Amino acid sequence: MRIPIGKLTVFYLILIAFASCKKKTEFQIDSVQITPVFVDSLNIRALAPLDENRVWFAANNGKVGLIDGDIPKLAVIKYSDSLLHFRSIATTKEAVFVLSIASPAVLYKIGFNGTEATNIEEVYKESGPEVFYDSMKFWNEKEGIAIGDPIGGCMLVIITRDGGNTWEKIPCENLPKVEKGEAAFAASNSNIAIYKDNAWVVTGGKNSRVMHSGDKGKTWEIYDTPIVSGKAMTGIFTVDFWDAQNGIILGGDWEDKNSNVKNKAITTNGGKSWNLIADGEEPGYQSSVKYMPFTQGQGVVSVGPNGIFFSGSGGKHWRKLSDEGFFAIEFVNDSLAFASGNKKISKLIFQKEEK
Repeated sequence: MRIPIGKLTVFYLILIAFASCKKKTEFQIDSVQITPVFVDSLNIRALAPLDENRVWFAANNGKVGLIDGDIPKLAVIKYSDSLLHFRSIATTKEAVFVLSIASPAVLYKIGFNGTEATNIEEVYKESGPEVFYDSMKFWNEKEGIAIGDPIGGCMLVIITRDGGNTWEKIPCENLPKVEKGEAAFAASNSNIAIYKDNAWVVTGGKNSRVMHSGDKGKTWEIYDTPIVSGKAMTGIFTVDFWDAQNGIILGGDWEDKNSNVKNKAITTNGGKSWNLIADGEEPGYQSSVKYMPFTQGQGVVSVGPNGIFFSGSGGKHWRKLSDEGFFAIEFVNDSLAFASGNKKISKLIFQKEEK
């Protein structure tokens, strides 16, 4: 169909306007306000916010709690006479799940009526000298996954399909092989990322790689990354995905926390390949990274021992917002998150300056 020249000009102007609207623009945050909400003699590496005022946590010394405004509701969980150490937590509408590290690894389901815990039951246990579980996430109200360090040449992967009442281990022959010295890090309950039916699991040590399942853990592939590796405490410590294609990984060298080389990368093809970002620039080692909600994958925040860092460009460039160190961060909305660290949980409010 022939288009008159006047209409053609309008047509192209519309196309240009549409393309500019689709182009991602850098997101801006100027500062962060940090308000302590809980202080205790605990190492807190696992958080699960419910809303702007309530957050579940799991910690060492058997401690599990719900911070409800300024009221901490705490419980101590023992296995036999031992205090368990928790670094994994996940929630559904009716329950909270906490999983301990080391042996025995014990997974508890805590009933929750929206206000109070109602009951607690053991739903999975695994023992052995090499057992060590690192993190846990749920795809939906029925299906969840937990990841542990490798035994017998593959990562430990357990899955529930019935709301957490029962958990089943995936056989090694159905999982990617990992090399001796390759493992995962229980640094912040964030070495698993979930998006729709996808799961991504990150490793470190001998290799820094990304395992991916596109069908809720039924089948798996594994991909190389350029993140630093080779030593016991080098590798990927944290992963997050904005959608099925765009994701980010951070980590580095836990023994050289200022090193900022080969410790940050992004993917645009679902994890099949990764490109280094801000290489040789801050931040150095980081233990938890999250996309900020409602920022089209441009707003990213990471935390670690050297402070809180922000990127408004999807990770390409970073700026330090605070020197205060944390282990883990979880967002509630695009301006509010909870962060946990050594002896503390804080509420973080991210702010733009009014022009």
